[in-house]
Parts: sequence; structure tokens; C-alpha cells
Amino acid sequence: MNKKIEIQVPEGKVAEWKEINGVTTLVLTDEKDNRPVTERIKTFEDARDELGVEHPLVKEYLGVTNINLDIKQDLISYLKLRIICDALNEGWEPQFTSDEYRYHPWFNLYTRKEIDRMDEEMKKKLWMFSDDSGNGSDFGLAVASSNSSLGFSARLAVKSKELAEYFGNQFIDIWSDYVALPRKDNK
Repeated sequence: MNKKIEIQVPEGKVAEWKEINGVTTLVLTDEKDNRPVTERIKTFEDARDELGVEHPLVKEYLGVTNINLDIKQDLISYLKLRIICDALNEGWEPQFTSDEYRYHPWFNLYTRKEIDRMDEEMKKKLWMFSDDSGNGSDFGLAVASSNSSLGFSARLAVKSKELAEYFGNQFIDIWSDYVALPRKDNK
């Protein structure tokens, strides 16, 4: 005989039946955001929150940034990229098998001369930075495409070409801090 019971589920929670120690139990869990990951993860803070403070990389990031050390910006940026990568991959981890494809953002570096020849649409896609040397040597960084045959950045690999392009474009400021010398214009 089936019995019907009604319970009130608090806002932001979902009631689910789960098997716990051999006993079927009704558990209240946080409501899951089912939007695509590219709609949920728009900032580093979104990625950090998605993983939660107990995630090993988030713990490491919080530990490093909460102490007064002169940590190089590229190291902080790398840790941020690792956190973003884990959040975007939603649990997927590369297995490094011969039949597996892994994708990475792929960047082009442009000189001032090349930038000057670009149309305005292409210039909008660039992340500009400068060595501030006074000789006009500004550079631009842009996501060109993704490539699965690269032999580096395994820890920054994502599961699809589209995700790699999103990872590169959406977080290009963090990528720039990771791959380039620090910008001196404080922007």
C-alpha cells in the first residue's frame, strides 16, 4: 500500500530520495542550477563558488591570497585558471589515453604594427598590454582557436573545443596575467 505524505521544501532546496547506509532517506539538498556551465561561470568568483571552499584548489588559493607574501602574479593567475578549468569541466578530468581529446585555449600574439593593420572588429577581440618601454612596443593577445594536439598545459585542458574558446575569451585578462609580463598601466 502506498501512502502519500506532503512536506514543505524550503526555498532553494530540493527533496530527493537517497540510499544512505542501506536506508532510503528523504534528503533536502541545495537546488542545482541546470543552466549550461558557460552561463553559470562568467567570473573567477563564479568558478570559485561553483567548486566551494572545500575544493583543494580553492583552499590553496585562499591560503596563498590570505597571507602577506610577495607572490608573483603569474602564479596567482595560474591557480585561478586551474580553478576556472575545474569548474568549467564539471568533474571531467583528462585520462591521457590515445583516444581522448583535450582542448586548450590557443592565443596569437600581435605586434603594434600588426594591430595597426587590423580592422576595428578584430581589434575589439584583442587584449592589449604593454611593456611600457617607451618605444611603442605594445602587444595584443587574442584567442585564435583551440587545439587538442598540444603537449603542454594538461592541467588547463577542457573537454571540448567550444569550452576552450570560451575559457580563452571569457577569462583572457587572467590568461594575459599568466602568459605575459605584468602590465604597468594598472588596468
